[in-house]
Amino acid sequence: MILNNSFRLIKKKIRHFYFNSYLYNKKITPSSIELLEYQPSPSLLDGLIKYEKKKINIENYSLNEIWNNPNLKEKDQQNLNSFFWLFSLDLRSSKKDTQNVINQWINTNDRYNSKNWKIDIIGKRIIAWISNSRLTYEDGNIDYKDKFNGTIKKQINHLINEIETSELIDNKIIGCAAIILTGLSYPQNNNYLNTGLSLLKKLAKYSLDNDGFPKSRNIRQLSFYLKYFILIREWFKESQNEIPDFINENIYYLGQAYVFIWQNNKIDFLFNGNHKTNNHNFDLYLKRLGYNNFKNQNNELGGYVVLNSKKNSLIMDVGSSPNKKLSSDYQAGALSFEIISNSKKLISNCGYFQKIDHQLNEISKSSAVHSTLIIDDKSSCNFNKVRGKKSKINQELRILKKKIVFEKNYWKINASHDGYLKPHGIVHDREIEFYPEQLKFIGHDKIISNKGIKNLKFDIRFHLEPNIRLMKTQDEKSILIDLDGEGWKFSSDNSKINIEEGLYFGEKNSFSNNQNIFISGMTNEENQTIRWEITKL
Repeated sequence: MILNNSFRLIKKKIRHFYFNSYLYNKKITPSSIELLEYQPSPSLLDGLIKYEKKKINIENYSLNEIWNNPNLKEKDQQNLNSFFWLFSLDLRSSKKDTQNVINQWINTNDRYNSKNWKIDIIGKRIIAWISNSRLTYEDGNIDYKDKFNGTIKKQINHLINEIETSELIDNKIIGCAAIILTGLSYPQNNNYLNTGLSLLKKLAKYSLDNDGFPKSRNIRQLSFYLKYFILIREWFKESQNEIPDFINENIYYLGQAYVFIWQNNKIDFLFNGNHKTNNHNFDLYLKRLGYNNFKNQNNELGGYVVLNSKKNSLIMDVGSSPNKKLSSDYQAGALSFEIISNSKKLISNCGYFQKIDHQLNEISKSSAVHSTLIIDDKSSCNFNKVRGKKSKINQELRILKKKIVFEKNYWKINASHDGYLKPHGIVHDREIEFYPEQLKFIGHDKIISNKGIKNLKFDIRFHLEPNIRLMKTQDEKSILIDLDGEGWKFSSDNSKINIEEGLYFGEKNSFSNNQNIFISGMTNEENQTIRWEITKL
């Protein structure tokens, strides 16, 4: 292990030395400069861009020393160098000032550097420059345009060299999009277009299952894929190029998966890498471009079961863990579930803290922040943490059985997993029933031991969003839930129930306090069943 790490470090240093060399700079410098022909509409990126409420004028900012500011934080530095802020500029901004900023960047950063030439930053920068050509390119003099066109190709050449080395699929998607756009915008040489399409096709095959769901089981990544595939398709359409079949096919399947997850109830499910994203603007974008006819009547997709009526939804994670290589955003929430009542989250998971190298990232991956069962204060999956990288699972978790019943007056989801089998000889089996007429959920959590009776602590947690209030009844056998004016009662006949403070990561890279109902006990029987009930008052 130590030798492998040392070898990787040496290899990294050699690559860094080579990229900074005159030889590499000469290699990626284009031998000929072509003119920019296709200039895409910046509005095609509306599905990706978070705009400022007020458009900004570039003349209002002091930009002379912008690329040499030593006081910028790393995140601000990355945002600045991505140039996605161009989309927030007022189109009445000075072309001269905008092009002057880009010219300064080229003079300062035209050779490789490790900070500003990362795959995702290059990809965003190229997309932003070309998509905002009205400001960044039009009316520029010949020398400026030559410099602009040359540095785009130079960066793309580096991107092509490096894109396969990235461990982050999101960054690869952005990189592929930038290569494809460059190929469409400079059609004199179709190598870029063919290369970008080949890489994207390979990436889609590697990372998406047959139903168009990310093999990572990352819900956030699903909408990310769809946004970029639609963007690429619109570039082909607008530039009057024939749209490749695999792009149409992937949009079809991604769209079906997106509808399955999002459009039935418009609420984010907090499983496996997801946080609250608010896709309402993206829905408007889809409608504007004619992508609002996706339909999906399935109850199961991507390892999730979603059962819906007009007023109630039951969602449960019944999927095995992804392949280790695709598990960087996976959370140990096997058999966790969420309940939605009248567009409000009654039972929830706690979301995902995305920043790596932060303690809260590891906490948000644990079983304890999910509405599921925990044995011996351990998660159902262990994660291997590598400094500077996202942690991945050590051992894959498998779903052992699964049964779904979805009828007008009766719902049932039953599944089990082996996450505790190897360390403790225990299988967790969960069954949740719903009776729509009585508005009653009945759960059975079974602890099945194949190694005899063990005295191990278990907890079953039921998390709630931060704004939900709880109150114990006088007999301490039930807990009342105030769901924004809706009354629900949680009870368990044979177990002690309590209320505990917890952490909630529903908003991106932030946390707040929440409460959870929890049932605790000891595994003192070979086959033990804990029954609980959630009923509308």
